[in-house]
This record gives sequence, structure tokens and C-alpha cells, in this order.
Amino acid sequence: MSAVPSLAEFEDAARGLERVISHTPTLPSRALSDILGEPVVLKMENLQRTGSFKIRGAAYRLSRLTAEERARGVVAASAGNHAQGVALAAQALGIPATIFMPLGVPVPKLLATRGYGAEVVLDGETVATSLRLAAEFAERTGAVMIHPFDHRDVVVGQGTLGLELIADAPDVDTILVGIGGGGLIAGVAAAAKAAAAQAGRTIRVIGVQAENAAAMPLSLEAGHPVEIVTQPTIADGILVAKPGAVPFEIIKDLVDEVVTVTDDDIARAILILLEQAKVVVEPAGAVGVAAILAGKVSGTGKTMAVLSGGNIDPLLLQRVVSHGLAASGRYLTIRIPLPDRPGQLARVSELVSQAGANVMEVMHTRHGQGLQISEVILQMSIETRGAEHTELTLDTLRQAGYDPVVVPD
Repeated sequence: MSAVPSLAEFEDAARGLERVISHTPTLPSRALSDILGEPVVLKMENLQRTGSFKIRGAAYRLSRLTAEERARGVVAASAGNHAQGVALAAQALGIPATIFMPLGVPVPKLLATRGYGAEVVLDGETVATSLRLAAEFAERTGAVMIHPFDHRDVVVGQGTLGLELIADAPDVDTILVGIGGGGLIAGVAAAAKAAAAQAGRTIRVIGVQAENAAAMPLSLEAGHPVEIVTQPTIADGILVAKPGAVPFEIIKDLVDEVVTVTDDDIARAILILLEQAKVVVEPAGAVGVAAILAGKVSGTGKTMAVLSGGNIDPLLLQRVVSHGLAASGRYLTIRIPLPDRPGQLARVSELVSQAGANVMEVMHTRHGQGLQISEVILQMSIETRGAEHTELTLDTLRQAGYDPVVVPD
């Protein structure tokens, strides 16, 4: 069997999933088009059932189990999106499901997975640990392991999204897709390129990874999947240390380029999607837009960014928005040493107001920080209109004799 599934396989999978998945909208983005200098459209897979593309691969994988395999039940490991996809698909097919999730999993993803009827086991600090525990459970009980990305059926199921992309935007030139283990981009690249070729067109597929979990560039350079030591990233949905062997064989031949983005880039992307597109997207789902904002793609023709998921914890969203504002130069915290005299706080606030900035939070202390008896420290969080306005506000304070120090976000 060829490593690359055929167009007929993807089309057959799409027909089988019609009653399970939603055909999600594809919408233009004027703001991102202006930034890229090319037409940009957004594939709103964040509006998919369970809030993520993962239902595609999970449902197709489970649909192909034999009656004997279904009777044994299934087990999976996930930080949330794959868990929900497996749980919902198992519920629809009447298959017992056990899901291993790391201890720090976002509460909405945990509750949703349980709500679909799966038995959830919370254990371990990372998805890698959950995967090991799930594999041990499968060995011990006979349950069928449903891997989040490293299985041909999963890749074929995810690839149904590629067919939708071409159906929705037959003139698309470039598709931006996030990469974790590689299942989504492998399926999308294979299906979309095959569908485009049938119509006599060629397209580019660009993968996007979080800088702190970028195993794919090293793997492509080595010619085989390479395991790396990941660093923390807000894009937990693509925090994968090693690409899957099955998707890698497709990616190395069909994905044209892989770029990386920082957490600051991702936070800015989430913010612009909230403000301009009016949609909520989780960090892993925003990396394609982050690549546009970071200037990692250019001259791409009509470009589609896949918003692969929208399952973000509200508390994380609050932090990400604050971080995104700071990364965009629209929110900063400063510390200013002041003489301990009446009226200083009012004077600084007046100067900030004169500069047209808005004070959001103030802390005034006489204790610690190496202060002299006659000194105080004023810490102030300020909302501005961007980097230039931030510099104007700081210059206004400096010209008045103050020495503001910007506190790192």
C-alpha cells in the first residue's frame, strides 16, 4: 500500500463522515489580506463538532474497527482535542472509551471529554506520559489504541479537510496548516494536492510549528522523525516532541515548507482573530495566522489559513489576550522611582493622560526593592494604541524628569 492515500480513499472517507462532521465555513479576512498583500481566507475548523478537526480522524479510525475490536473498547491519550474526538465518535458507535489525559489539561476539554461518555484517567505531566500509560492500558486490557496522529486511517480522516479546502476555495494557491505530530498536514497536503491536480492546478502547503516544539525541521533535515526536548509553549495542542512515522513519510514528499512562530506571534494572532474576525481560536489553531503576522510567508497568492481548533480555556484566553496586547505594543507595565512627596502619583497619571494613554492598574509601594527612606516605587499598567504611541508615552514621562522602566511581560 502506498504511503500516500489516494484521492479515492479521501473521497470515500468524506462520504462516510458526512453524518458525523460539519462542513465548516471558509471566510475572507480583509485585515490579514492587507497585512500579507495577498487575498487571505480562513477555514473555520474551530467551529467543527468538538471544536476541532480531530473528530475527522478519530471518527474515521473508529468506523473501520471490526466488530471484535469494537467489543474490546478503545483507549486514547490527549491534552484535549483528540480526546473529545475519540469520545464523541465512540459514543456514536456504542464503543467503550478510556481516555488518558495529563494533569494540567484545560478544564473545558476535560469536562467535554467526560460529557461525551468516556472514562477519563488523569495522570502524568505531559501527553507523552499519557500516551505511555494508554499503551500500557491497551496491552493490559486488549483495548484498541487510537493514536492521535500516527495511523493511516487517522491521516485519511484528517485529509477530508483538504477536500473541503479545495471545494471551498478552488483558486487557492497556498494552504497554511499547523503541525504537531503531523497527522493533519499530511492528510491535508495529500488530499488537497490530489484534488487540485485533478482540476489541473498546483498548490503549496506550508506547515507551521511552535518555535518551542519544532521537531519537524530537524526531522526533515535528518530524513526521519527526530525526537527533541520541547520547551513550554501556549500552543499545547501541537506540543509534540517527535513527528509520527506514518505522517512523516507523506510530509517529506508533499509539504513544501515548514516555518516556526513564537508564543508572542501566536498571542498576536489570537488577538487579531478576536478583534478582526470575531472568532475564538486556541493557540495551536492560530499558528497559520501567526506565520502571516510574523512575516514567515510571502508572495503566496491566495492563501488559506486553517484555524484548526477553538478549545481554549477562558483563563488562558485572558492571559493570552494580555500577552498579545503587550506583544503588539498596546499594553505595558512600567516602574518609576519617585520621591516620597504628596502629588507624585497624580502628576504621573496626568502625564500619561496627556500622552493619550489609559492607566489600567496602579501599585504604589514604599517597601523593598532597595528603596531609600525617601523613595517610593510606582508600578503602572498602561493601555496604548501601539508601539509608536507607547514610545510617545514613555518620552512624555522622561521629558518631565521621570525614569520609567518597562517591566517584561
